[in-house]
Amino acid sequence: MEADEGIRLADSPVPSALHHLSEEESKALGKAARGNAPRESQSVFERAHERPDPITLLEEQATTRVPELVPIRYGRMLVSPFTFFRGAALIMASDLSTTPCSGLTAQLCGDAHLSNFGVFGSPERQLVFDCNDFDETHPGPWEWDVKRLAASVVVASRNLGFSRSVRAEAVVGLGRVYREAMRRMAAMSNLEVWYNRVEIESMVELFGQQATSKTDARIAATATKLTTKAHTKDSIKALDKLTAVVDGRRRIINDPPLIVPIEELFHQVQSDAMLELFHDVILRYRQSLPTDRRHLLEKYQFSQLARKVVGVGSVGTRAWIALLHGPRHDDVLFLQAKEAEASVLERFTKKSAYANHGARVVAGQRLMQASSDIMLGWHRTDGIDGVTRDYYIRQLQDWKGSVDTENVVPAGMKIYGELCAHTLARAHARSGDRIAMASYLGNGTTFEKALARFAESYADQNERDYEAFVTACRSGRLRAEEGV
Repeated sequence: MEADEGIRLADSPVPSALHHLSEEESKALGKAARGNAPRESQSVFERAHERPDPITLLEEQATTRVPELVPIRYGRMLVSPFTFFRGAALIMASDLSTTPCSGLTAQLCGDAHLSNFGVFGSPERQLVFDCNDFDETHPGPWEWDVKRLAASVVVASRNLGFSRSVRAEAVVGLGRVYREAMRRMAAMSNLEVWYNRVEIESMVELFGQQATSKTDARIAATATKLTTKAHTKDSIKALDKLTAVVDGRRRIINDPPLIVPIEELFHQVQSDAMLELFHDVILRYRQSLPTDRRHLLEKYQFSQLARKVVGVGSVGTRAWIALLHGPRHDDVLFLQAKEAEASVLERFTKKSAYANHGARVVAGQRLMQASSDIMLGWHRTDGIDGVTRDYYIRQLQDWKGSVDTENVVPAGMKIYGELCAHTLARAHARSGDRIAMASYLGNGTTFEKALARFAESYADQNERDYEAFVTACRSGRLRAEEGV
């Protein structure tokens, strides 16, 4: 317990005095918040008079990233306005900071777009649906997550050619589901909220049984394929995909620039130093795990390390995969160590209470998710370049799956957006004053109608920013490497 407590004290904020509101006080707080930001005002998006140049914001982010990987990030963002949106969390956080806010806060995802939700395996080996990206997690106004989610629905729907009426219906439905879910959870006990989660397979099965149209049946079939495929995405599957047998030894493949083993990335002296460094990372990271998970980790022996490019917005941050072996050749564990920098929300809210940004990500993920990866932990280390960096570590694959937002029908977009909204409301209810938020949202449709207007306005802004980004790439201000 001594080591656990040492890590906890080092990487957790100092607890503040708790102030408990009664149900009546929380309801009054929510109604008073309508004075700070009337629900109609949630529709407002106007460009700030001195709005930061979005290209400059992207350039600022690039200064701490791996230089040779930044063009890959830009190339992936260049594909469409939606892929640009995925990489533009900092730009939208800056814009959201100028919009009306109720003053009610929660732990935010910070990047709650459609592609940052998905399925994964719970510790009880159930397939659950939840938020699945927490690089930007930070306390802030709950509206910011909802607005980013709503805007992503419109941006993705425009990309697919959906009409304005279809987009409006999807966002109004999203807002309604968020509001109703928050009101239901306001009536639950704290423990009921905490235990609440979406077990996706039973939901998909029920939807398939109740399908009354060809469209519903098609959506159910697609969802069934997704959940079936997710069950196959584990360390064994990763072993087959990411490694090959070389001279009788299982080795991570060399597929530059996306996957590069450490010995290929640096010359021998540096690669030896990196391997020694990562041995130290594993030793120290395990102290951030509960005792039982630490015991599990110690049953595996570290084998190999490689750099792996992941995502869109994350490209350029340092991400490593580590192959660990158990006593049998098919007993493997793939871990991913991902660099954690300051949340994009931090400059617009307040400084993180966590000195270690890996600990910030882990704490935010555990607070928002109903079930988290059993190997989720963090570490801080000095790189071979002498720069100190924070990392969070988790399993590379654990029944993970996500919806292909580039290939959905209008009804599917609406259903998926509503599922994400329900999940986001539950995540916010775990940390925020759900009674106050429910009181603010009320019984009527005012909030969701305002949300639909905001999402269309922000999608317009995203398209203008995307055009500016394309121009910057074509002019040579930014260098983009496409198709990688």
